[in-house]
Formats: sequence, C-alpha cells, structure tokens
Amino acid sequence: MSLIDLKGKVAVVTGASQGLGEALALRLDAEGCKVAVCDINIEGAKAVAAKLQNGLALQVNVTDYAQCEAAAKAVIEKWGTVDVLVANAAIVKSGDIYNLSPEAFKLVTDINLNGYFNTVKAFAPTMIANGKGSIIQINSKSGRKGSFKNGAYAASKFGGIGLTQSLALEFAESGVRVNCICPGNLLNSPLWVNSLFKQYAANQGITEEQVREKYINQVPMKRSCEYKDIEDVMVFLASDYSSYMTGQAINVTGGQQM
Repeated sequence: MSLIDLKGKVAVVTGASQGLGEALALRLDAEGCKVAVCDINIEGAKAVAAKLQNGLALQVNVTDYAQCEAAAKAVIEKWGTVDVLVANAAIVKSGDIYNLSPEAFKLVTDINLNGYFNTVKAFAPTMIANGKGSIIQINSKSGRKGSFKNGAYAASKFGGIGLTQSLALEFAESGVRVNCICPGNLLNSPLWVNSLFKQYAANQGITEEQVREKYINQVPMKRSCEYKDIEDVMVFLASDYSSYMTGQAINVTGGQQM
C-alpha cells in the first residue's frame, strides 16, 4: 500500500494510447486517480480508458491548440477540475544533419515542444484558479545532453526543460508546480523494440544487438530504464510529498546522466 494518497485526484495524460503513456495512466488509476487518456489515436485511447476504474478517452492532437482546449473543457465538464497533468506525447525521428529532413525536424519539435506548450496553456488556467496542481513533462536524458544523430529529439527536449523552468517561475506563487522527468533508455519498450533499434542500427551502421549492448554499457547500473522507474517518480511529483519542488528536471537514468 502506497503512503502517497492521490485518491480522487483528476489526472490527464497525453500520448497515453500505448507504451509509456498507457503505463502512466494505469499507474495513476491504481493510485486512485480519475484519468483522462488523451491521444491522437482515439481507438487506442478508448482501449486504455476501458481498463481504468474511472477513465475518459479524448482525441487530442497536441500540435492543435484548439483540440487541447477542447480536451480541457471536456475534463472540467466531467470532473470539475484538474489536479495532475502529465505531458507525455512525443515522437522520435533520428538522423544526422544530412539525412534528417526539415519536415521531420519540424514534426518532432511541433509535437514534443509546441505540443507541451499547447497542453499546459489549455489545462493550467484551471489549476491556477484552484491554487494548486502538478504539471509533469516526460522529458529525456536527451534533454540534458546532446544525442548522437538525434538532434531533432534532443533539441525538442532541451526546449522542454527550458519551458518547464520558465513555467515554474511563472506559476510559482499560484501553487502550481512544474517539473520534468528525464528517463534513460527504455530498451525493453515497444518504441525501442519496434522502431528505435532499427533507426539507430541504420544510422550508426551497426546491428540492433550491438545498439542494445552499446546503450546498456553506457549505464553504470547496467540495466534498461523501465516504466515503473518513471511511474514511481511521477507519483512522487504528483503528490504533496514534492510540494517544495518546482522547475526541476529529475534524471531517472541508472547513473548515466548525473
């Protein structure tokens, strides 16, 4: 039994139709939250919401502010408030400066950075009016240190930390806190297994197994980051146990980023 009490709180998770976002939504549900599952993939969002005790599925393209605003309105209409916002929606398109297209760079920054801004802009006013709330961006170790042949993603995540710190200053006196979680590599996740191992093997000229070995060897604790590692920090940041923390980017990397 957790000592942290999130029972009855209203949480919103973007990019929650699969993978890490789904895991975060399920964990918040297990902690007793009412959870709005937001994703551009509405069928996936509905499937996740159906697993929750008190879930709501909403179709949201975070690059479209009007959709973020509509989602905020829907959550308020259903539950009357928002206590926790987890900005998880993100995409990875890797490649060096010669092979990464301007269109791919723009797509990554539109979703990962502009989408974060749009989400907060839509949901924060309710939190500010209530005088409380926790905004958590799922960032990355690539927001703390450049990423080889992965400049679009790193740039968007560096920007996310800058936005987090700026919003933390802006909201500090309102009682709304803004923090980031910076995970290490989720090597056992569908994103890596189905996509990133292939992308990185191709652009680094090595095999997928060599990619895995390379990334494991960079971690002092010699293991992959797992969903639960991120979930645990999210729950802490969502709770009053972190009430004196804002503007932080917390590394969850097994010692890879210190």
